[in-house]
Amino acid sequence: MTYPLVSELAEYGIPVTVSCRVLKLARQPYYRWRNDPVRDADVLRAHRINVLHDAHHDDPTFGYRYLADEARRAGWRMS
Repeated sequence: MTYPLVSELAEYGIPVTVSCRVLKLARQPYYRWRNDPVRDADVLRAHRINVLHDAHHDDPTFGYRYLADEARRAGWRMS
C-alpha cells in the first residue's frame, strides 16, 4: 500500500497533492484511508487467517475440508 508513503512524504514537507499526482493516486481515497487506516474487513480477514493458520499448524497433513471444519468449530463461516 502506498498511502503510508504519501503520509511520510507529507511529514517531510512534500504536499499530498504532488505525491498523489506522482504516484498516480487519487487524493480522496488517501484521505479516507488516513481517517480510518485499518478497516473492519481487514481485521475480519486477519482473524480468519489466524484461525486457519492455527488449524493448519496443529495438523498440516489435512486439506481444505479439515481447515473449513476447524474454522466452523471456532465460529467462523468460510467457504
